[in-house]
This record gives sequence, structure tokens and C-alpha cells, in this order.
Amino acid sequence: MARAFASTMIDAPVEAVWACVRDFNGLPDWNPGIVKSEIEDGLAADVVGCVRAFTLSDGTFVRERLLSLDDSRYSFTYNFVTPAFPVENYVAGMELIPETSTGRTYVQWWASFDEKPEDAGRFTEIVSRDVFAAGLAALAKKISGAGAPDGAERWQGLRPAKVFTSSTITAPVDRVWAKMRDFAGMGGWHEDITRMHMLEGARSDKVSGVRDFLFGDGALWEQLTYLSDTERAFRYRILKSPMPWLNYHAGARLYPVTDRDHTFAVWTADWTASPQDDLELIPNVHGNVFQKAFDTLEAQLGDGAA
Repeated sequence: MARAFASTMIDAPVEAVWACVRDFNGLPDWNPGIVKSEIEDGLAADVVGCVRAFTLSDGTFVRERLLSLDDSRYSFTYNFVTPAFPVENYVAGMELIPETSTGRTYVQWWASFDEKPEDAGRFTEIVSRDVFAAGLAALAKKISGAGAPDGAERWQGLRPAKVFTSSTITAPVDRVWAKMRDFAGMGGWHEDITRMHMLEGARSDKVSGVRDFLFGDGALWEQLTYLSDTERAFRYRILKSPMPWLNYHAGARLYPVTDRDHTFAVWTADWTASPQDDLELIPNVHGNVFQKAFDTLEAQLGDGAA
């Protein structure tokens, strides 16, 4: 199965970008490759199952069906009804993720499909470059600098995690991942972490392995619970900590920013604690752990690194 992909950072809050792209009939408003579009059978553009019929600038007629729409997590998926290309099993989607460090928005657009053997790789490149990358460039031009619509509520009030931290690192995603996937290596990219090592001589890529370290003066044990080179993601839980929390689980994931060969990084954490303790714990984890780690990685690996 082939996969097409493109992504970018847009200089506008996620609420502004989502207001533009969630309209399944709104492609002509921001994509110059689309001449006209209408939703069939008089349905609204946010009715899952509706079909949009549109014409490309070269005259190609296309029909696509809305498969899912998520206002709380800023994503949608769709498939071909009348294909634009001679491919089969085409399913595509777009996802928006807010960047907490700047207020910008990460946008990724993807599709999976089957090509004929004689077309292997052809439509992957065409869709990635001429459809997705070109469309995202047009979207950025249209929406950059816009503000959030009046009354817009991020995540519809339900955050994906107690702490959600995201930032751009101006280095290729595989280079950043090579640094972050070493579960015993965080002491090299966070100045407050010392004496980090794996207990019982475990490898740092062993799921179930435990790292032992000092964060300032506090001793912690954290156990690796998930590691994926495909997703460039890991998760872990705390087994020992001086902090007043229970059931601490956290994880990070890296996304490629294809139009500039950079990395969009997301780190989240959840735990149980008293509301009074959370007043200190939440900003401390966000700023002094996750964002500080991203800032150090940027200083070490980014385009402006020494």
C-alpha cells in the first residue's frame, strides 16, 4: 500500500485553521487547484457520509465522501467516490495540532492507497507534492496571521492530557528521534537530570526497562511502556518519585514537518493529584521538564546550533 504525506507549520492558532478546513465544501476558498465544489443531495458539509463533488483547475471531476469529522481533536478523513487518479482503496485525512510554545498550528495531510504495479511510486509523489504540499502552501498563505474565531474553545474544553506541550525543533525528524529514543539519554539533553542509567543493566530500548536518575535532588524511577520507531514515539510511567502524584503516565511523539525538514514534537502527561498540588505540578512539568527538554534539543540540534 502506498502512502502520500505532507505537513507544515501555519502561523495562526489551531482554531482559525480548523474553522477554514473543517468545511468539507470549502476547498475553493483556500485551494486554487479547486474551481468549484458542492455537497450532493443538499446535505450540510459537516454531515458524516456526505459527498462533495468538485472540479480541478485542469477540468478533472472528483467526488469524495466524508468518513469522519472530529471538532474536539481537529481532524477529518475521507475517501474517493469518483477518483482523481487511477488508484484503489484511497483513504485520506488531515489533522491539526496546536503548538503551545508559539501559538502556531502543525498541519499534516496524508493518504493511503493501492497503485497498479506499473505505477509504483508515481502517485505517491504526485499526491504528496502536487496535491498535499501545494494545498498546504495555499492554506498557509490564506490563513497565516488570522486570529481565532470569537467564542472558539480549544479542544472543546477537554484537553488530550493534563499536560500538553508542543514545540518545533529545527532539525530533521530522524535526527531528533535518534536522540530522544535513548531512554537512558535524557541527562544529555536536560540540564536538571543527572546520574541517569538503566537498572539491572537493561538496554535503553527494552520495553519494561527502568531508568534511575536524579531530577534536581529528587530520585526517580521511570519504566518504559511503549517504544515505536514507526511512530517515533515512546511512553513511560513513574514507579518512584518524591512528587505528590499517583499513576503518572507520559509520552512523546515526533512528527515530520516536510516543507522545511524540521520536527514537530508533542509531549503529554497525566496523573492523579489534589487540585491544590496540580496548581504547581502542571506548570512545572510543562515548563521545567517538557518545554525545557525541547529547548535544549533545539539548542543542540537546531539549524542555529553551534
